[in-house]
Amino acid sequence: MEIGLTRIFGIGRPTSKKILAEAAVNPNIRVNDLNNEDIAKIRGIIDRDIKVEGDLRKEVTTSIKRLTDIGCYRGIRHKSGLPVRGQRTKTNARTRRGPSKGVVKKKGGK
Repeated sequence: MEIGLTRIFGIGRPTSKKILAEAAVNPNIRVNDLNNEDIAKIRGIIDRDIKVEGDLRKEVTTSIKRLTDIGCYRGIRHKSGLPVRGQRTKTNARTRRGPSKGVVKKKGGK
């Protein structure tokens, strides 16, 4: 169950452990074996305490939009598709920058 909750956007392993501890549910139980009471407890805790899925995605996108609108350094990096948190870009950062362009050979040269 501990891993199953992490499939929800906004819930990682530590949050999953806290939810299951508060709901008094065995973390090693399989999702199929949960009864309706346990599901209701878990759902209630998530609804009450944790921002997940659509709400969290909306908050993240609005915060990034705010950064780009005010034109700060982080906003410019987001807009350019470059790393935001100070990583080097001369080498590495391929995930953010996309695939490498490669080098074109000259035709007929020495």
